[in-house]
Amino acid sequence: MSVEFAYRIQHTTPQSLLRELDDVVLMVAVVSDDGDAIPAGTEGTAVSVHDGGQTCVVEFAEPEGALATVELHEIRPVERAAL
Repeated sequence: MSVEFAYRIQHTTPQSLLRELDDVVLMVAVVSDDGDAIPAGTEGTAVSVHDGGQTCVVEFAEPEGALATVELHEIRPVERAAL
């Protein structure tokens, strides 16, 4: 694969606004991959992004180490105050 070809693919592939290790907050209640309920408003960390950013796996502190596969419309980035 040439560098020019890779450059063209990189710029034509839609990029997700969400990246791995971004802090996110749930906008709706979800069920973890293990069946635990996680309420709306819970913060977590995106650990992997799939389907061009349409779904991702988020890790939550409570229940300890819970993972949930969520769709992009179910989360939003955590807004942090500027320093």
